[in-house]
Amino acid sequence: MESSVHPSVDFFLGATTPAGFKGYFTPLRREPGMQLVLLKSGPGCGKSTLMKRLARAAQEKGEPIQRIHCASDPDSLDGVVFLRQKRAIIDATAPHVVEPEAPGADERVLSLYHTIDADALHSHKDEVTALFARNQLLRSRAARYVASAGSLLLDSRRAEACSANFEKVRRYVKRLCTRLLPRTEEMGSEELRLLSAITPKGEVFYQGTVQALADRCILFRDDYGAVSRLLLELIRAEALARGYHIITCPCAMHPEDKIDHIIIPSLRLAFLTDNRWHPVRLSAAQTVRCSRFVDRENLSACRARLRFNERAAAELLEQACALMAQAKSCHDELETYYRTAVDFAQVDAAAAQCMELFGVG
Repeated sequence: MESSVHPSVDFFLGATTPAGFKGYFTPLRREPGMQLVLLKSGPGCGKSTLMKRLARAAQEKGEPIQRIHCASDPDSLDGVVFLRQKRAIIDATAPHVVEPEAPGADERVLSLYHTIDADALHSHKDEVTALFARNQLLRSRAARYVASAGSLLLDSRRAEACSANFEKVRRYVKRLCTRLLPRTEEMGSEELRLLSAITPKGEVFYQGTVQALADRCILFRDDYGAVSRLLLELIRAEALARGYHIITCPCAMHPEDKIDHIIIPSLRLAFLTDNRWHPVRLSAAQTVRCSRFVDRENLSACRARLRFNERAAAELLEQACALMAQAKSCHDELETYYRTAVDFAQVDAAAAQCMELFGVG
């Protein structure tokens, strides 16, 4: 089965989480048949611009792709996945460093370091070094705020779990999947992508991707996450067992143990978590209120605690986004030094090489 039928959709492949930066670049390389082009260079040296050119050219040719955005700057790209070709080009530099395991045989490395005039850049060594250090400091501070917010949201999830009827959830999922997911003769398969992330612009959620890949959406309205966590885990297991290719979207705040969304492109079907962090606004969607699986009277005893956690987490994430914005400004300043030292004619030549490689020239 094809993983997507739409010519261009948007995802993240990495984000700042309570456990630090979490990336899904390695799972991408493990997808069956996938070959990577690893793009390496400094800031402001044309990596994102090169990938945007590739994406535009692919769209013009009707080539189905996924645009992979940078959570530190959603206007920039970290990669482009060419779905029919089973190939992708990604930014393989920090914080998502990817090194080749079988250079040439399994990955290609496209380095743009040769386009940098090191002598011209060396005259600004102190300023550049200081900016790199400041950028890292700001990102680390932002990560600590995200971690604090994550602890509060996890506390709320645990509070809801104490009042949830998980057996009722299991019965509901079995009925739902029997109705919506007829068994196939295929082997189930999975892509891991992020539909949302904490960014310098706040919480960014690519609702347009859902609209591009699904005509039918089931929204699980869950403010605290305990019920939707089990719902999505069970749906994932059923979808894979019934032979579907799925796009699994972990929660950006707790990617290791919580799924927020699942898309089944072949059925044009999506299961989405709807909450204040990524509100879903789809007029034709079916909404399931997860409170139906919860003992509300029991949960009401935690109401003050839950309200405090929500307010405090929102303030912490607002501060994290502000620090990310400062880090982006710092990165933008870094780029000004590199741009003056880059031979963009050589970058253009590398871009032309990529266009030919991916057949979109």
